Amino acid sequence: MFYNFGSYSNNTLLSQQKTYFNLIEKVIQLEEISLVDFLGVENSNIKKINAAFPQSKVTSRGNELFIQGSSPEIQKIQEIIHSLLLHYQKFGRVTQENVQDYIQQMQLSDEPLQIPDLDMVLVHGIHGQPIKPKTENHLKLIKNCQENDLVFAIGPAGTGKTYISVALAVRALKNKEVKKIVITRPAVEAGENLGFLPGDLKEKIDPYLRPIYDALDDMIAPEKLKTYIEQRTIEIAPLAYMRGRTLSNAFVLLDEAQNTTPMQMKMFLTRMGMNSKMIITGDKSQIDLPPRQKSGLLEALRILQNVEGIGFVELDGRDVLRHRLVRNIVRAYDKVEKEKENQQQ
Repeated sequence: MFYNFGSYSNNTLLSQQKTYFNLIEKVIQLEEISLVDFLGVENSNIKKINAAFPQSKVTSRGNELFIQGSSPEIQKIQEIIHSLLLHYQKFGRVTQENVQDYIQQMQLSDEPLQIPDLDMVLVHGIHGQPIKPKTENHLKLIKNCQENDLVFAIGPAGTGKTYISVALAVRALKNKEVKKIVITRPAVEAGENLGFLPGDLKEKIDPYLRPIYDALDDMIAPEKLKTYIEQRTIEIAPLAYMRGRTLSNAFVLLDEAQNTTPMQMKMFLTRMGMNSKMIITGDKSQIDLPPRQKSGLLEALRILQNVEGIGFVELDGRDVLRHRLVRNIVRAYDKVEKEKENQQQ
């Protein structure tokens, strides 16, 4: 007897059931799937399921999964694998953390397992286009922001961390959850010296804030955005302008935080006022500070790791939304960095 557990293209999932005395064996065929991305390295995801259901056994042979056990556990394991396949179709990969999440859902509730919702709309753009999370880590960033007033979003270039953060800020403003948006970043750039650039301070800084303006341009009509900026409902300024202020009833975003000094980071974190949210974004691989100058971001991640009420989200190469080569470039650099770390240990 064959079962089809959803509308999978190319017969992604087929299950065959046999009964031996009181045990049931099911065979699930995995087609059109990267086995290492679904099963994990050395079948680590399958091992996670086996550990959670010791009365049953899941084994992998080629592109087939064999499940043996009693009827109640087999049903649960089958539903978890079904959900993991749906998850794989949405995100292209299954991690041990994903497996653990679905197992916990199964143990805590009799409700159907919930697949992360990529159809969530944060805001609508100026042409009516829905602005949505595009990866699982984008959803984690959104969830962390809902649960915490301070969130660190760390990841390489092109992962959408700044764009999603700006969208969350715009949504909060439109929903009247805050009265203003404050977006800032340190005035440090690779190989550049602001003093040699023409114009006043705003004209010198604005080009470095261009990614922020680009995101806002997507989400707020030009005249409305101009009014917001003139009325300081949306404030975009270098980090030095934050000193001495208390930012209340505001959604505050610190971008390029890897280029803060420890003193600047502490100064920024202590600006937080009542009814405010903060998101701090940064890329640990692109620190442009002078040699021997510590990064305030790295220090904050170390010091605040176990502070209750602060969320941490790590984005990686899987979240890169630019040209496919960018993802490959990020992976190549990550590999070199890991090799360096291993040599130093």
